[in-house]
Amino acid sequence: MTAPLRLSLDGTALAHNWRTLAAMSSGAACGAAVKADGYGLGAVAVAKRLAAAGCRDFFVATWAEAEAIAPLGLRVSVLHGIRGVDMELAGWGIARPVLSTATQVARWKAAGGGLCDVMIDTGMNRLGLSVEDLPLLEGLEIETLMSHLACADEDVAMNERQRSAFVPLAGRTGAKRMSLANSAGIALGPDYAFDLTRPGLALYGGIPRGELAAIRQVATPEAQILQRRIVPAGQTIGYNATWTASADTQVAILNIGYADGYFRGFSGTGAALSAGRRLPLLGRVSMDLIAVDATAAPDLAEGDWLALDYALPEASAQSGMSQYELLTSLGHRFDRVWSD
Repeated sequence: MTAPLRLSLDGTALAHNWRTLAAMSSGAACGAAVKADGYGLGAVAVAKRLAAAGCRDFFVATWAEAEAIAPLGLRVSVLHGIRGVDMELAGWGIARPVLSTATQVARWKAAGGGLCDVMIDTGMNRLGLSVEDLPLLEGLEIETLMSHLACADEDVAMNERQRSAFVPLAGRTGAKRMSLANSAGIALGPDYAFDLTRPGLALYGGIPRGELAAIRQVATPEAQILQRRIVPAGQTIGYNATWTASADTQVAILNIGYADGYFRGFSGTGAALSAGRRLPLLGRVSMDLIAVDATAAPDLAEGDWLALDYALPEASAQSGMSQYELLTSLGHRFDRVWSD
C-alpha cells in the first residue's frame, strides 16, 4: 500500500446493503450487478463479500468481466450477450449469455445451446428482443427471462407500461424465472420484483429513490496531505485563479484530482473531512491535486490522510455528475482498502 490516495471500502456496509435490498425484494431472489469492475470498487473483492452475505446471482457486462471473477465459481450472467469471438470463453461454462438479438440466439443454438438467459425489450429500446421475436426462442433452455426499466428512479407512467408489457410473457418461453427490477425498481414495490431482482447502484451506496434511505455508504476516497501552507490575503489558488484569499488562510494540498475520478465539478463545492470538521475545497480541481481550507484543523500536517466528502447523493448534487459516474470513474491509482 504505497499510493498517496486510497479508497476506504466498508464490507459491512456492502453486505448490509445487499441484505436490505434482498428484504425489499418481496420474496424474490436478490442478485448483484458487479459489472464495471464492481462499479469501480473491484469485482472480485465485491463478489466474494456478496457471496458470503448470501447472494447467488451475479451480473457482468462482458465475457472478460466474467473471466475475471470465474475463479470464484459463482453463477454469472453476461448482460451483453455473446459475440462470435466470445464462443471459446462461453464454452468453458463460466457464465450464461443473456441473449438479446436474433443473431445471438442463432449463434447459441448453432453451438449446441445450453442454459442461457434472454433479454426482452419492453420499451427502453436498448438491448433486447421484441415480443414478436419470442418464436425464435423455441428449443432454448432459458434460466431467466429479463427486461430492464428505463425510468425506475422517477414516478412516471412508463414504469407501469413496462411492467404490464412484461407480465404476459410468463410461461411463454419456458423460462424458470423472470426478472425486471434494478435498484430503483426494487423500491417500486412487490409488483416489480417477479422472481429475481438485479440491484447495482444501491449495493455500493447509491440512493436512486427515497425509499432506499437505509442504504449505507461503501466507498470513501482518502488522500494524503502533500503540503500545508499559508496563502496570504489577496493571493489566489490553482488554475485560472478562481479563488482569492480574503485573509491569510491555512491550506492543505491533497494528492487527488480529476485523473482519479474526483471531477472538476467539485470545484468550489466539494470538501474534505477531518474529525467531524468540513474543510471546503478552494479553487479548481486539477488533474492530480486539490486545495482545502485547513484553518479549522490546525493539527493536520504533511503526510496526514483526509477523507473526501463523498456520500453519493450529496456528491452528485455538488459535482453535477450522476451517482453511477462518481463510482465507476474512481481511478486505478487508488489503493483499495477493505474493512469488514
